[in-house]
Amino acid sequence: MKFLDEAKVYIRSGDGGGGSVSFRREKFIEFGGPDGGDGGRGGDVWAEAVNGLNTLIDFRFQQHFKAQIGTHGMGRNRTGANGSDVTLKVPVGTQIFEEDSETMICDLTQEGQRFRLAAGGNGGFGNAHFKSATNQAPDWANPGLDGEEKTIWLRLKLIADAGLVGLPNAGKSTFLAAVTRARPKIANYPFTTLHPNLGVATVDGREFVLADIPGLIEGAHEGVGIGDRFLGHVERTRVLLHLVSAQEEKVGKAYKTVKHELEAYGNDLTDKPEIVALSQVDVLDDAELKKKTKELARACGKTPFQISAVTGKGMTDLLRALRDIIVVGQPEESPLKALKIRHRDIAGLDEDGEAGDEELEG
Repeated sequence: MKFLDEAKVYIRSGDGGGGSVSFRREKFIEFGGPDGGDGGRGGDVWAEAVNGLNTLIDFRFQQHFKAQIGTHGMGRNRTGANGSDVTLKVPVGTQIFEEDSETMICDLTQEGQRFRLAAGGNGGFGNAHFKSATNQAPDWANPGLDGEEKTIWLRLKLIADAGLVGLPNAGKSTFLAAVTRARPKIANYPFTTLHPNLGVATVDGREFVLADIPGLIEGAHEGVGIGDRFLGHVERTRVLLHLVSAQEEKVGKAYKTVKHELEAYGNDLTDKPEIVALSQVDVLDDAELKKKTKELARACGKTPFQISAVTGKGMTDLLRALRDIIVVGQPEESPLKALKIRHRDIAGLDEDGEAGDEELEG
């Protein structure tokens, strides 16, 4: 299924039905009078968040949604039927904006959540409504009120517990495929991932959702490459997993490039908890691995995990670290802290995550 995270839609609620002008005329009945019924109410336009959708592709083929108009009133005090509502079924995490694409109407973040986008017009009163002691035979009725019409924007922000960020070919899709049942496209060239992917990871009986977005390159906030348009899909995550490929010549620079793009994008992404991991470590020998781990530690200020999705090295420890932040939080004596200490000891770093001068010179 093609991924689509933004769509422009025209909606219109139903007009109210007009009231009826009618008079009772029956044989052998002495007194007649007005008996025109009221018009029915026009249908509403609703948006509803439903489970089982993770794209707005349905709105590529249908962009116009119109609710049914109310039925006109009839004689013998018969009220017209109300018009049927129309419901836009959208994925959980969809935001709906006015036509200016900036004014938010609603944010549907829970399954079953509904919001009325356009109210149907009220039906008009029939002439029986206007009968009074001083006006025994009114010969007029109200027309129904017009419905509302507008153009809106639907914008999907996937809801996930953890988001994967990094340069192209940092191993994000490989990591997602290794720890979940997702099957993203994997290839040895940049921008293999062209749209976000979701997967459910499990560790120690706990499940959480991972979101993989296309890689960021320098200048992404200015539209370079694919740009940063998909960063919205990690705005709702509780933690970011920043993967840096061990094949990068300068892993510290690679980390800072992505970090700069996150800062330029804003929306508090840099305030989220972050776990840094050096991926694809199976391609390095021990000396080179130690050197690049120290370089990355200096850049990010913390001890990075060393992982390989191919061999499985460090994968379980990393998933548990993500789980601690997502599910448990990060208590003082959490497994994440113990893992950091163990990784620090292996890499030969001090308590602040910095390598000693004598070791860096080597």
